[in-house]
Amino acid sequence: MPLSIHAPRKNARSSFLAFALCLLLTAPLFAQSLTGRWAANGRTLDNGETELTILDLKQTGSTLTATLQSTGFSLDLKGTATGNPFALLGTRRREPPMLEGDLVDGQLQGKIFGRRPFTAHSATTADVLPTIAYIEPPALHNVPENSLAKTPPMGWNSWNLFKDKVTDKLVREIADVMVSSGLRDAGYIYVNIDDTWEGVRDKDGNLPPNSKFPDMKALADYVHSRGLKLGIYTSPGPRTCGGYPGTYGHEEQDAKMFAAWGIDYVKYDWCSAARIYKDSQLQAVYQKFGDALHSTGRPIVYSLCEYGRGQVEKWGPEVGGNLWRTTDDIRDEWSSMIGNVEEQVPTAPYAGPGRWNDPDMLEVGNGRMSDTEYRTHMSLWALVAAPLLAGNDIRDMSDATKAILLNKDVIAIDQDPLGKQASPVKNGELETWAKPLANGDVAVGIVNLGSSDATATVRAADLGLTGKVKHARDLWSHEAVKFKSGAYSAEVPSHGILMLRVSAH
Repeated sequence: MPLSIHAPRKNARSSFLAFALCLLLTAPLFAQSLTGRWAANGRTLDNGETELTILDLKQTGSTLTATLQSTGFSLDLKGTATGNPFALLGTRRREPPMLEGDLVDGQLQGKIFGRRPFTAHSATTADVLPTIAYIEPPALHNVPENSLAKTPPMGWNSWNLFKDKVTDKLVREIADVMVSSGLRDAGYIYVNIDDTWEGVRDKDGNLPPNSKFPDMKALADYVHSRGLKLGIYTSPGPRTCGGYPGTYGHEEQDAKMFAAWGIDYVKYDWCSAARIYKDSQLQAVYQKFGDALHSTGRPIVYSLCEYGRGQVEKWGPEVGGNLWRTTDDIRDEWSSMIGNVEEQVPTAPYAGPGRWNDPDMLEVGNGRMSDTEYRTHMSLWALVAAPLLAGNDIRDMSDATKAILLNKDVIAIDQDPLGKQASPVKNGELETWAKPLANGDVAVGIVNLGSSDATATVRAADLGLTGKVKHARDLWSHEAVKFKSGAYSAEVPSHGILMLRVSAH
């Protein structure tokens, strides 16, 4: 007969609890491995094409390594799994996860980039990204300077808020408000269309816009009629980050097309070029399009977007670049904003007229930081001589947002013709950024990184002035302040900034 063991009744409850606890603690050990090749498809682009994404995932214990590829990008990821739930981050970014989700009924379900739904099945032989024929980049040489962007470019970009919702109608409305709000007169002159404008190349290789932009030349004419300039976006790879056609193999053709449309600014985003080229080839690849823009004869600002790969600040001017991204994409969060500006420190010696380090666009007014934090954001971008590209809906701004973006005192620091970039000195929770100006003045900002109010002190002896302080102005209160015994102190709220312009003449 079968052997049975009966625990005494008085121990039944404790035995059951012990058994349940054992199951809870050991459950992750029985989770299905996430290792495999996973495919996600079904997202239809605005040009009618369907995007395919492949995730090659390897799990060792709770540790994950992966490569995430689509027609538009290739990313190396790392992360962890707790049972079947998982989170994957970029190798250069600490937070948030680029892909997170769970294994449900044999499928990976979650979100990519924190916003886009992601459902992947075990890949089949049919789930293959298009093969890309390799094009050898050119030998290195210097592209002639275009003599543009002598101060950091100012304007507006569609990506931070609108992403794939950008349209001809929106751009026209933005151009109108750039004028009516005073932004144009304050220096914001570029209206930049980011990704998702592209159609499908025709049999001759021409790339028309998709239905969201029925006539790009007419749009450029309209923007120019408002006293503004039009910018556009593309990639050196076969596809943009959003999966749309890039310039790969069509560099001269696309440059001529942009010039014919009347484009004044091009953002050139690395994206799917990472599937073809190594970081050691960045300079040659960006040089190729720099040559193409130069050959058009049209003055076009050249914005390199390669996320600080390959020490771009050292060779950006040599490929005809005017500005170059030095960071990953900014997020509308304090940690991201501060993290991006801190990454400017090693790039400071390379900034100057016509050659700017770019910690990414402004998030001012997008709603996930406080107005105090947005003032700090604007101030720091000015102190590091960063491009000022608004990324909010300027058609619907609060008074506080308008006051931040239109602060002419702070804009003057950013646009100072000397073009020097500040670097920080940290003292506990306070961080001081000082920037010499063309007329001998010094702009200084003290940021309170802490969680409570703090007293910030600016000492004249630390500013490198040629004499004693004669004038000082608080650039947010717009009031004169007085130095006593060679110093000025003020209370600064958490995540706030004290920003002064100090003069010895």
